[in-house]
Amino acid sequence: MKLVTFDSATESGLVGRLDEDTVSELGVPTVRDYFEREGADLTGRHFALADVRLRAPIVPKKFFHTSGNFSEHAVESRKADLSSSIHKGIVFFQNVDAIIGPDDAIVYPEGLTKELDYELELAIIIGRSGKFFGPEEAEDYIAGYTVFNDITARDIQRREMQSGVFSFSKAIDTFCPIGPWIVTADEVPDAQALAMELRVNGQVRQRGNTAQMLISIPHLVAYHSAQGYSAGDILTTGTISGVAAVQPNPFEFYLQPGDSIEAEIEGVGVLRNHVVPWAAAHSTPPYSTDLYSSTD
Repeated sequence: MKLVTFDSATESGLVGRLDEDTVSELGVPTVRDYFEREGADLTGRHFALADVRLRAPIVPKKFFHTSGNFSEHAVESRKADLSSSIHKGIVFFQNVDAIIGPDDAIVYPEGLTKELDYELELAIIIGRSGKFFGPEEAEDYIAGYTVFNDITARDIQRREMQSGVFSFSKAIDTFCPIGPWIVTADEVPDAQALAMELRVNGQVRQRGNTAQMLISIPHLVAYHSAQGYSAGDILTTGTISGVAAVQPNPFEFYLQPGDSIEAEIEGVGVLRNHVVPWAAAHSTPPYSTDLYSSTD
């Protein structure tokens, strides 16, 4: 089953089940509520997919990041001076207010960065609350999967990594595209064998497979359970190799206004977004800060 959040011609924020070209409405206010209530009944209303606007499928209570879970990306990140020594279980939190959905615009904050990068990741949707459990129990907590594009300001990240931590570089407004839907776990026979590919303007930039993870999905879900899960939480699994920052000339690969991105994971979906300049979304001059130039 594919779960979606969508807008109709007259209503916004509806929840539905996607069946081919038809969206059937579910009687819950949000997809988080769907998981908290362990399901929902159909309302009887149906919409043609072509007539609705898909939104980010869920806004979680907590959004856990995993880093360094694909060996090739960990190695290339160190070569590009984007990482200190990475522990395989490193975690940080995403800003849920930065979440956007399919076909939404990623706003290029040119006052803050000149090195806007992409990172294709599989995201796990946690289906129920729980804490302190082992890998053998993890499957009971996995409700489904969605596509995540971890947009990152590499120049900010490089400065953050001087302290060994990073977050701001990935949490700027619109830097968290997810979607286009949540595919329930029963529809994904083997989440550790999914092809992954990210394209910019039709050109392949990243290609890999979830089989290349250093830490398996059950172990990741169990590891982070010590922080406590709520129904609908999101846990990412790390990105594959091929990001712009590691290319011989990264500035030929960094995202620019006008770029179109397709982030695809086999059996999960294709998440499409585009990059727009600051002026397309704001009436004020590009935001900037002198924080990093401070001598304090």
